[in-house]
Amino acid sequence: MAEARSSRIECLDGLRALAAIWVLVGHCLLLTGWHIPILGEPDLGVDLFIMLSGFLMVFHYQLRQDKEPWQRPETWLKFWTRRYFRIAPLFYVMLFLALALGPYLYDSRMVIDEFLLRSPQASQRYLDSGLKNIGAHLLFLFGLVPNFAYRTPLPDWSLGLEMQFYAMFPAIMLLVRRLDWIWSAILVGAIGSTIVFVVGLLSIRFPMPSFLPLKMQIFLCGMLLAGVVHQRQKRPILYLTLALLLAALPFGGKYGLGKLLVREALVLGFFALVLYRMLPGMAGAVARKIATTLANRFFHLMGELSFSIYLIHLLVLQPVAAFVITQFGHDLTAPLRFAIVVLVVLPTVCLLSWITYNLIEIPGQKMGRFVVQRFGRTPALETTPAE
Repeated sequence: MAEARSSRIECLDGLRALAAIWVLVGHCLLLTGWHIPILGEPDLGVDLFIMLSGFLMVFHYQLRQDKEPWQRPETWLKFWTRRYFRIAPLFYVMLFLALALGPYLYDSRMVIDEFLLRSPQASQRYLDSGLKNIGAHLLFLFGLVPNFAYRTPLPDWSLGLEMQFYAMFPAIMLLVRRLDWIWSAILVGAIGSTIVFVVGLLSIRFPMPSFLPLKMQIFLCGMLLAGVVHQRQKRPILYLTLALLLAALPFGGKYGLGKLLVREALVLGFFALVLYRMLPGMAGAVARKIATTLANRFFHLMGELSFSIYLIHLLVLQPVAAFVITQFGHDLTAPLRFAIVVLVVLPTVCLLSWITYNLIEIPGQKMGRFVVQRFGRTPALETTPAE
């Protein structure tokens, strides 16, 4: 099929963009006191990001596997180098900016929490500039330690989670080569679930699901979809059924019937948009229209900016929301308060993201490619910013 030979799937840019905007708008709703079902749940947007990450890692692995077989240790090093330089440069800049602005951001958050009659945020999340906290974040180990997993003003808990996934990814792919996709996904999901159960017995609590076993099942959903794309004899219904079962595992965040249904819908929608050529009649036509729309120039640009949007938005949102609350208080309704904040925050964050994408992300990715080509035994394939 055409998509099996392509180095690009139409809908991915748009889905990355939608996930970033979902998280931003969800946080705007939470910090202005207005509630809209589903949209006001930014953790679901993070789940979409996680599924996309699982898909992309497998998809690009499959494109490279002939020239960079995973049986070679240098392939692992190339993979880790690419991923490090994709994530680390912008994260390090935003980390030190967030720590420098910590007291100001903490004051802003206190204004918001007091106005909305919520329990105040822990001060150490904004004010801990200690060497242990900084070191744990520079080494991307913070997600493994409950005390450091949620200890900066950034939404970076998911980056620690992502780095854990990258660390385990080569081993998972070697397992897939040995057992096939279905049995590998079942085994990895079972191991993750067992670890979560043991961690619970030990009364270890993570403030956010920053520990890989808590979200491994969501990564597996995206990985299973990518596994379908490159198979000659495709079994999408079997893979989709397993992905739906994995997404229903009751851990890795707040769970209820509503969130369960949304997560299942995300899996179904993701499969439909990527595999729309397999859908019959009107369903295939509608999915194709959505997928191609998500590939247009606007969504491509927003997809490229999605990582910057995700990292930057809280640094802008909290001061803006606090300012609006301080100036207008209860004179504004919650919907109007939300509208004003979004109208200020969204374009500001997009502009800052465009700047950081060009000044930090692109040079970082080029550096990663240079390191791979300079020290790798074989020239690395060119990667795209969407990877």
